[in-house]
Amino acid sequence: MKDLLFGAAYYPEYMPYDRLEKDMEMMKKAGMNTLRIAESTWSSLEPEDGKFDFSCIDRVLEAAKREGMSVIIGTPTYALPPWLVKKEPGIMVERKYGRALYGARQLMDIVHPVFRFHAERMIRKLAAHTAGHKAVIGFQIDNETKHYGNYGRYAQKLFAKYLREKFVTTDALNRAFCLNYWSNAVHSWEEFPDIRGCCNAGLACYYETFLRSLVAEYLKWQAGLVGEYKKEDQFITHNFDFEWKKFGADIAQDGYSYGIQPDINHAEASAVVSMAGTDIYHPTQDELTGAEIAFGGDEIRCLKQNNYLVLETQAQGFKNWTPYPGQLRLHAYSHLAAGANGLLYWNWHSIHNGYEAYWMGLLGHDLEENETYREACLIGEEWQSIGKRLCHMKKENRVAVVVDNSSLDALKWYPVDRDLSYNDIVRWVYDSLYELNIECDIVDVNALAPERYRMIVTPALYSVSKETVEALEKFVRQGGVLVSTFRSFVADRNLSIYPERKPYGLSECFGMMYRQFTEPGRASVEGKKVRYFAELLQAQKAETLASYEHRYWGNYSAVTKNRYGEGFAYYVGTCLEKEQLKKYVLLAAADAGVEVPEERWPVIIKNGTVNDRKLHYFLHYSETYRETVCPYEKATELFSGKIYRKGENIPLKDWDVKILEEKERE
Repeated sequence: MKDLLFGAAYYPEYMPYDRLEKDMEMMKKAGMNTLRIAESTWSSLEPEDGKFDFSCIDRVLEAAKREGMSVIIGTPTYALPPWLVKKEPGIMVERKYGRALYGARQLMDIVHPVFRFHAERMIRKLAAHTAGHKAVIGFQIDNETKHYGNYGRYAQKLFAKYLREKFVTTDALNRAFCLNYWSNAVHSWEEFPDIRGCCNAGLACYYETFLRSLVAEYLKWQAGLVGEYKKEDQFITHNFDFEWKKFGADIAQDGYSYGIQPDINHAEASAVVSMAGTDIYHPTQDELTGAEIAFGGDEIRCLKQNNYLVLETQAQGFKNWTPYPGQLRLHAYSHLAAGANGLLYWNWHSIHNGYEAYWMGLLGHDLEENETYREACLIGEEWQSIGKRLCHMKKENRVAVVVDNSSLDALKWYPVDRDLSYNDIVRWVYDSLYELNIECDIVDVNALAPERYRMIVTPALYSVSKETVEALEKFVRQGGVLVSTFRSFVADRNLSIYPERKPYGLSECFGMMYRQFTEPGRASVEGKKVRYFAELLQAQKAETLASYEHRYWGNYSAVTKNRYGEGFAYYVGTCLEKEQLKKYVLLAAADAGVEVPEERWPVIIKNGTVNDRKLHYFLHYSETYRETVCPYEKATELFSGKIYRKGENIPLKDWDVKILEEKERE
């Protein structure tokens, strides 16, 4: 890739009439250079069992070649054709309370042998047909893949086999999960029960971990098939997505990307792709903060420690996604500032019938130009002008936020509170860093390399191995700064709670311990009421930064700091107001030697390097005009060419973007 990719998902099969040439003309006018096709259209590509029709794909590929555009081919395996379900009804996934009915996408059993047979045939036919085409630059395997709550017989049989290979004896299995409780202990592998009725949190969550491994295996299988046909310079990617937070409980199609995805482990599954990809959807209009774009980018970028592609993001979407003037442009540069090498909208046009009819594309239902399209044209024009100076920006952050699917599973079984999920805690911590302009990586606990960082933050790392505890203790002892929150270091990877004082293995490092926790009730910290959960910390060597203000809990610490070896360990034992948390985060960052800009949200500053040039993105998430001060000795603003020197004011209009470039050698 020499240029930023800019384009959209395109489905001529969905169009009310043939307008391929018109669409190509409008895409070129918008400065687009990339299309993503085919991932949703199995029933069009194989209308009957074994009869293939790639004519629509051929027309798009030839049109793209004429216009000098690139194409990403998606394997269309996430939405089943009806003839296949008619042939084998068992192909539909069996969930905890019954088998799914045909209709929606992502309802297949990904380990069912009949599904695998037909999916393999489709993948091979499609890859063989398209890999040699000049316009094809890469393949997207499947689409937002997850395990879909698979409790079918094939998945459960594989799980029983996996347990037998891992634990060897049933006695070892029983000990690992405390299965003597309620007579759940098994004494022969043949009597291992249906996991749907499991009442043991550890074993049930272990099954969730196993299901995520099946997703990784499924994507590896697809990548292997595509790899037999693709050319050396064609990439393999996947559009990893996130948990979905709804705006309103009664609006099925309403919400946005929020926190880590429960039903796939990104770090595990991304090993099979050559370029990470993602789908990020976010609030807009008055709710636009940029946090969802930044969170998604900071997580996906770390999967390959490299740039990534935004394979889906909104152009218009729902009624509360229609962007204000300037916001679409701000969205685009926000993705680049996190390390993206381009973005594609979902989708080019609005669909005229079906479930997503009002998930509006770049073009509305009239398929004509609109204000959002015209703003996309501005983005395309700018990227044609300065895109090469922005492509392949590298980031080296010194702060890591550690995330963990097993801890997410655990806090579903043992919730902190009915209104506080694991991802809520993660976002509470991440958003505090983000709003302070402390850039960070989001790293899966199993992929954490502590030596890369000066400061590591663990929001609710409930499930943790002894090896991870030892690595974090060493990190602090050798000079790192660790910041941990309540519900960290409680249980092992099987969710058996450690029979030692908490936080497990790190009480000396933190210089404190606790034996009890409570509902906060009337408790407050620094005059602000705390919420959800309070661990009653007993400071030993640690400094108490804040205590509970409460008649009975007032003798306990709420926030502590401890000097340990060459480093520092902070512990936040309750859910504070975000502004309070930020105060302690800033103290930790100072101890870690992490430089923090003076500017705060709604001005977000993102940094990176391209070769010998430093890039600084100033992203303004507000409709209110403001000015910020240039902190660099000399920098050139890329859009205007204006040179700013240290101390000069940089004007930011509503929803504005400024990109400052510093050259190491003038």
